[in-house]
Amino acid sequence: MKHILSYLLLTVLLLACNKQSKNSLANNTKPKLIHLVNTFIGTGGHGHTYPGATVPFGMLQVSPVNGISDWDWCSGYHYTDSIAIGFSHLALSGTGIGDLADILLMPINREIDLSPTPKGRDSLNYKSKYSHKNESASPGYYQVYLEDHNINVELTTSQRTAYHKYTFRDGDKQSVVLDLGYAINWDKPRETAIHIEDAQTVSGYRFSTGWAKNQKVFFVAKFSKPIKNSKLYNEGDLTKNNTVKGKKTATQLVFDNQNTNQLFVKVALSSVSIENAKKNLDSGNFDFEAIRQNAENIWETSLQNIKIETPVDSLKTMFYTALYHSQLAPVTFSDKNGAFRKENDSIVIAQDYTAYSTFSLWDTFRAEHPLLTLVAKDKVAHFINSMLAYYQTNKILPVWTLYGNETNTMTGYHSIPVIVEAYLKGIRGFDAEKAFEAMKNTMMQDERGLEHYKTFGYIPYELLDESVTITLEYAYNDWCVAQMAKALGKEEDFNLFMQRSKAYQYLFDKDTGFMRGKSKDGKSWNTPFDPKYSNHRKHTDYTEGNAWQHSWFVPHAVEDFIAMHGGNENFTSRLEHLFTESSDITGDNVSVDISGLIGQYAHGNEPSHHIAYMFNKANKPWRTQYWVNHILNTQYNTTPNGLSGNEDCGQMSAWYVFSAMGFYPMNPASGNYEIGSPIFEKTTIKLNNNKAFVIEAENVSNKNIYIQSATLNDKDFNSTIISHKQIINGGSLKFKMGPEPNKTWGVKN
Repeated sequence: MKHILSYLLLTVLLLACNKQSKNSLANNTKPKLIHLVNTFIGTGGHGHTYPGATVPFGMLQVSPVNGISDWDWCSGYHYTDSIAIGFSHLALSGTGIGDLADILLMPINREIDLSPTPKGRDSLNYKSKYSHKNESASPGYYQVYLEDHNINVELTTSQRTAYHKYTFRDGDKQSVVLDLGYAINWDKPRETAIHIEDAQTVSGYRFSTGWAKNQKVFFVAKFSKPIKNSKLYNEGDLTKNNTVKGKKTATQLVFDNQNTNQLFVKVALSSVSIENAKKNLDSGNFDFEAIRQNAENIWETSLQNIKIETPVDSLKTMFYTALYHSQLAPVTFSDKNGAFRKENDSIVIAQDYTAYSTFSLWDTFRAEHPLLTLVAKDKVAHFINSMLAYYQTNKILPVWTLYGNETNTMTGYHSIPVIVEAYLKGIRGFDAEKAFEAMKNTMMQDERGLEHYKTFGYIPYELLDESVTITLEYAYNDWCVAQMAKALGKEEDFNLFMQRSKAYQYLFDKDTGFMRGKSKDGKSWNTPFDPKYSNHRKHTDYTEGNAWQHSWFVPHAVEDFIAMHGGNENFTSRLEHLFTESSDITGDNVSVDISGLIGQYAHGNEPSHHIAYMFNKANKPWRTQYWVNHILNTQYNTTPNGLSGNEDCGQMSAWYVFSAMGFYPMNPASGNYEIGSPIFEKTTIKLNNNKAFVIEAENVSNKNIYIQSATLNDKDFNSTIISHKQIINGGSLKFKMGPEPNKTWGVKN
């Protein structure tokens, strides 16, 4: 009987959803772009994305949590799983380190004992099985049926408030567990508190340490029904008070099950205080459908910034899912009143800007931030002002910020190219002089190997691990600082940083053709040398990779790099070798980040992302067209395993968005894009002032991947470079495509 009732409830829910869907289509015959997004892409394999509800760059990511602490559960969720322990309000999209999953709510249909200390997910008595057959998601919305509790869960969100809708079986007990003690991955609670303020309001906080060392999350939850009774626990001990405080606290709330079988919850967070969380909480009632509709409208407007035309449905799904994923981070961090907490516990008021966090800059400076200068230009100055606010803490620009904390994860200082790119593209709204001061001071300090870099002109391998990668990235950072100095008329600084930007020259070994670790004597190389050897993050010259993958990062001086190889033929021969070499990786501690292999090219990790476009610089653009098309076809698909590596806060998807349109920011701060191989018949990029830039590819198909000729605004176009300025001025770029390469197009005489 229990299973029959469960089935009937589910059938009614599905019929209601189907009716609503039909009514929606009847009211709007034009297909919505949000319906092309598959939020489960990347939730399998090593994509590490989450399927939950959020809005573009929103403060909250209300999403299911499986309760597993493992690498592929960095977001809290993995598609191979079928158990849920609750629904949290903060999640990471595609990172290689797990944290967050804060403020965990789980609806259940019985009273339980929360006093036993769980040793892991299996010992949680509020967990539930679920099936992907009874799970759905779309931009701004998530739904799942909890089989063990016979509860249908729906989630949506506004910018700073999450909305839960729980539909219980008629007559069942209506209850919610709030567990602040359970943690996954790197996260560990330090102090938590729960306060039942009144019959419909619960507040508290969760202080934790992990990837973000000082994470303080204050919350308020408002329920649509009065709390009938409750039990509060501290470290497993039951208390009779309405307030509980300790390292691990939890509560079970029971609600009146009369009148309706639905329970609604609104939740808001703050890094500052409970009072600010209350201010962040949306006013008004619990109109779940109105909030969902608004979230969908926001996403629809955002996705409408780029319109593509193709008869291939799978390409539409991959493109719009990628465009969706590229706008999940950075996330809103400041409260409605502008306040936010920094890692030193100082409270800052964002004046005339919104503060953001979750800056995965080692990844996102390459393509995601450049994409946002086109599709979210109004946000860019806010991102930069946030970076400048973080700079004030340590007088160093951010490397990788999470919930206001500097994690110092990864190499380089890639807030620098993001700032320079924005300024050179004409984006204002931040203090350029202060930004330059921050960039210069960052690159002149001594931390993270810069002392050695300044002393030797490069970082000797015996003085710091990952010396090659770090040297190459500092060289690029220096070049970026030089471009900002030039733009601001600072000639002395320009000359200094341009000279330093040649650091790559120290590390190039002409005999092997690789960038190699060099000793502090300036002569001898690190031996023995195996270009396929990988040792993850220790006793290595390369970050998350090997010499094959890390010997190409000279995006600011490709012409000089080609000359160092002995000219175009030698250079392109080496590039071809990269893609055709065997994919064997040697070593006992191979980096798991080396994935998506085509030869030794590793699309699953960011250092490879610009490489296919380097053929353009060596007068073989048809090889760029070939390899870019090959990557598009082999490294992305519409399944949960549809990403070949970590999504990394939008970078993996941004590569797809750019490359599918037909161009890519090989050197992001240059203001130029390299032409690749467009895969759509037509792409329209919506710009400011009612302008648009249209890209057409006549005769394009899965075989017609080569550019035969091109026109820009009806004039012959025979260049592999198009500038950002040319794009934002509006106009049209038209390609004629064919099955064989035209070896004269885009070639310099």
